[in-house]
Amino acid sequence: MTGAQPAVAGELTVVVPTLGGAYLAGCLESIAAGTMWPARVLVIDQSGNDAALAHMHAVQMSGVPAQHVRSAEQGISAATNEGLRLVRTTYVAVTHDDCRVRRDWIERLADRLPAAGDVITTGRVEPEGDGIVLTVKVDHAPAVYSKPLPDGDVLFPPNMAFPIRLIRRIGGFDEHPSLATAGEDNEWAHRALRAGVPIVYEPAVVVGHLARHQPGDLLALYSRYARGQGAFYGTWIRRGDLFILRRAVRDLLRGPWLLLRGWLTRNHELVAMGRGEVTGLLPGILAGIHNPGVDYD
Repeated sequence: MTGAQPAVAGELTVVVPTLGGAYLAGCLESIAAGTMWPARVLVIDQSGNDAALAHMHAVQMSGVPAQHVRSAEQGISAATNEGLRLVRTTYVAVTHDDCRVRRDWIERLADRLPAAGDVITTGRVEPEGDGIVLTVKVDHAPAVYSKPLPDGDVLFPPNMAFPIRLIRRIGGFDEHPSLATAGEDNEWAHRALRAGVPIVYEPAVVVGHLARHQPGDLLALYSRYARGQGAFYGTWIRRGDLFILRRAVRDLLRGPWLLLRGWLTRNHELVAMGRGEVTGLLPGILAGIHNPGVDYD
């Protein structure tokens, strides 16, 4: 690499869970292109093969202090937890292999985290590409969430950072099989808020989320998300959380209404959303009810 390297945020580690596919290269390149580098990048690789090594070598040759960690576990929760256990700095940031951090992402986090205190910082999530992506957040106004919302969730883990000491208060991500493919992020955020840890939305902290899906993928995506959301609900219904019970009932009633509206208006996305909730939410709730949850109290 020619020229001066960026300054290093000496107390910030970045964790990147991955299945080792082609998306990882773009994620690591976006970190390497930053105006500031983290103290270390931990790539937690669950692929079971060597596909990620070439991407790792390229970013290491650029000078970024990146470490490849093989993981025999499966699921985004397990990969994230493994990365969090390896953090030795004061702060940790998390992104995923299908995200592209903005050039000032590390610099903005390094500036905000020391003054923020014991909070979880999250930020804007912009669609990137010509396809479809369901998980975005593009609000321009900063916000502080100190309690769960009745009509939505507030955290996008592939754009978050916090003092690593907070894991002692919140616990790690729930690795129960019912949350293996979705819902683990909302469950963890709910647990954080219940533990008195605010979630702070900073719109200037930005990542791009690859818009890589096509219209034909929508039904499967909505069904998977609904099943994971249901598992999150079921986990807390089991623990007697009446707030979550009310949210679950509302969503169970909303699914058929979305489906009907979609049919009447010939809106294919509404049809997919309604069918996904109708087919995925209740099975997820039932699966989550068998989840004892993470003991953090």
